Amino acid sequence: MPISPNFQSIFSLNWEINFTQCAANGKLKYTDMNHLFQLTASAHSDSGGMSFADMQANKQAWVVSRMYIEVIEMPKWGDEVTITTWIEYLDNGRSIRAIEMYLGDKKLAGATSLWVVLDTERRKAADQLAINSGHLIRYPDRKPTSKEASRINYAEPTQLVEQRQVRLSDLDIVNHVNNVKYVEWCLDVFDVDLIVNEQIKSLNLNYLRELNLNEQVEIKKTQVNNHILFTIEKNKKVCFCMEVELK
Repeated sequence: MPISPNFQSIFSLNWEINFTQCAANGKLKYTDMNHLFQLTASAHSDSGGMSFADMQANKQAWVVSRMYIEVIEMPKWGDEVTITTWIEYLDNGRSIRAIEMYLGDKKLAGATSLWVVLDTERRKAADQLAINSGHLIRYPDRKPTSKEASRINYAEPTQLVEQRQVRLSDLDIVNHVNNVKYVEWCLDVFDVDLIVNEQIKSLNLNYLRELNLNEQVEIKKTQVNNHILFTIEKNKKVCFCMEVELK
C-alpha cells in the first residue's frame, strides 16, 4: 500500500462510542479503549505505507512489547472521542508510539507503547525494519503520559485465580493471542466494583512471550497497597504481566 497523499505524522480519528463497547456502568470498557487505540495506530500505519500487508511482504509485523496507559475519565455511550497518535521514536526495529484520547478539548486518557518488529517466519524480533521510515517525523519531546512504559517487577508471590485455554477467538492476524485479550482475561477476574466505579488510574502492560492456540495458561494475582499485579503464565514462565494502579 503506497503512502497516502494525505499522510500526517500526527494522526487523528474520531470514534463514536456504541453500546457494544460499554460496561454495565454505560462507560467505555478498558479493553475496548485498547481496541480503539490499536485500530487508530493501525490506520496511521496504513496511511504511512506500513500496513500489515506491507510488513508481511518482508515477513515482518509490528507487535507490542510494553504499554502504559493513564486514565483520567472514561467516555460514555454516545460520546464521540478523538484519538490522536504519533511516533516518539523509531529505529532498528523498535518504535515508541504515543496515543491520546479526547472528548472535545478534555483529555480522557493517554498511552505510551513500545513496539518491536517481529520476524513472522522465525517468530523472533527482527534486527531492522525492512520498510523505509524516513517520511515519519519523530516527536521525542511530546509525551502523552507522566511515565514511560516500564519493565514490571513480577517477583512478588502471586495466587492462582483462574486457568484458561487459548481459543480461536483469542487469536489475531499474526496467529497469536491478541494483545488486548491478555488485558481482558485479567479484568475478567478483577473486582467488578473497582471497574464500575472507575477506580483504575493506570495500567502498565508487559508482553513477554507469545501464546498460541490450545495452550494452557494460569492467571495469577497479588495486591500491595493500591497496586494490583496480574501475571499470565505457561509452564511456570510469565508470558504477560499487568500492574494496575488504583485511584
